[in-house]
Amino acid sequence: MSKPRAPNVPETPSVLRETRDWLVVDKPAGWHSVEGATAPTSDGGGVLESWLARARPELADLPESGLVHRLDRDTSGCVVVARTSRAHADLARRLRAGAGIRKIYVARLRPGIAPEGDATLYFASRHKRSARVTVAHSGTATTAGRLRWRVVERDATRGDLVELELIGAGKRHQLRAGCAHLGHPLVGDARYGGEGLGPLQLHAWRVEIDGVAVEAPLPAWVSVASP
Repeated sequence: MSKPRAPNVPETPSVLRETRDWLVVDKPAGWHSVEGATAPTSDGGGVLESWLARARPELADLPESGLVHRLDRDTSGCVVVARTSRAHADLARRLRAGAGIRKIYVARLRPGIAPEGDATLYFASRHKRSARVTVAHSGTATTAGRLRWRVVERDATRGDLVELELIGAGKRHQLRAGCAHLGHPLVGDARYGGEGLGPLQLHAWRVEIDGVAVEAPLPAWVSVASP
């Protein structure tokens, strides 16, 4: 990961890049990805699906306004949006297969994780509608999720700064629950035992689609110590 650019935490989404078939949007922390029981629905404020339908009316009839994947409410950064039904089906299929699409996050974790690694874990809810996901080292193919990481900076006070790659479509809370299962929860993630009173420190920093890389400006907590 290159050194952070000037901190930029947008209050509303913004389009980072656009092609004929897709666009990448920078979702602010605190915004829901889609409408639902926990999302405000009166005017669509704070819901990326509704913002897309207003900002790009041509997307309104696509599933979830073209969203190919989702981010948790408190996770910021890159979200891929399809512009047509055909592109939506193709991108969703390729994302599940890990074919030509990469999603790379940056996070601060409890210090001490190995300098780099690659893990396949198995994810399932404790019970129906559970807010927390359980993780195991074995399970079925349908519950498997893979993540890869590389430590960028060691910091015993703020937490280690780590690049995390989510491989494939991803499972619910895959990075959050997966890192906690490995003994290094995300800073600010009280649900999974992470220390810190500040925000969840997880940012969808970069997506690559067929070799085209798009990066979302980094939030303030991703400051790297000067050499």
